[in-house]
Amino acid sequence: MDRHLRSVIDQAGRVDISFNAVGIPDTDILGVPLVELEAGQFSLPITAYTTSYFLTARLAARHMIPNGSGVIMTVTALPARKGTALNGGYGAAMAAKEALTRDLSAELAPRGIRVVSLRPHGMPETSTMREVFDAKAKPAGLTWEQFAGYLAGDTHPRRVMALEEMANVAAFVASDQASGMTGTTVNLTMGSLDD
Repeated sequence: MDRHLRSVIDQAGRVDISFNAVGIPDTDILGVPLVELEAGQFSLPITAYTTSYFLTARLAARHMIPNGSGVIMTVTALPARKGTALNGGYGAAMAAKEALTRDLSAELAPRGIRVVSLRPHGMPETSTMREVFDAKAKPAGLTWEQFAGYLAGDTHPRRVMALEEMANVAAFVASDQASGMTGTTVNLTMGSLDD
């Protein structure tokens, strides 16, 4: 990560935005009841997602602090706030990332660095949702179209969010127009959660 960030700084002169959106293969975890998971399987998403976010945020912040500005973002998910079945430690991992967003903001906002999480609903065009489909919906006999319909049915507009829509919100959050936004999670669940 340090080598990548240094190459960005070498080309751009500084880092202004850090966007953490990592995924791990969950094929050994998805679809397995919690009571059947080993402790290592349960904690893998918690460790992987939170550590990745911590490392990228820490490294970016070290470069942002001297400039007195910057935006650090991450992506969480609906299970951070809503109980879901057969997801292992994924919900706990997303909730931990949202807590880390608040903690990072408490420390970094006084230094001019904003920290924000984006919490979308499942977006079928992402590879992560394909994994969820393969592990949970397909074995239950659902087609891809039925699975997408299930996701859409949980939202107010009865459609799923497009990746482009989330990217537009991320661009806004990173802009000066969102200068008052820090230490929070932007709810992009399209009404599935009401916070």
